[in-house]
Amino acid sequence: MKDDFKTSSPIYLQLADRIQRRILRRELTPGEKLPSVREMALESNVNPNTVQRTYSELERMGIVETRRGQGTFITEDDSRLEQVREDLRRQQIEVFVQGMGELGFSPQEILTGLEKYLSERESRS
Repeated sequence: MKDDFKTSSPIYLQLADRIQRRILRRELTPGEKLPSVREMALESNVNPNTVQRTYSELERMGIVETRRGQGTFITEDDSRLEQVREDLRRQQIEVFVQGMGELGFSPQEILTGLEKYLSERESRS
């Protein structure tokens, strides 16, 4: 998971986003134990305090839970994970639509373009 981080947002939020996306893609499964703070810090090449803040943020979001003396685990609450997935989908769509709107595209043009893109993408697969 050793990646470059952008300077535009805090590292702990970028790391939280990466972990969250891995959970939602089911690369990390409900109930699975996350690496210890120290292990994740080494793996990500960041300060352990940054990882601790990342885990705290994920816990605040209800995506992980810390079990005293055992570590940090991905929640097994499927409804919570589904809600987070839906929230992320909505955010991504909102960013896309806003960007297209700023370029002067109407809602109908955006929808037509998206349908065309998805159709072409599907035919290439």
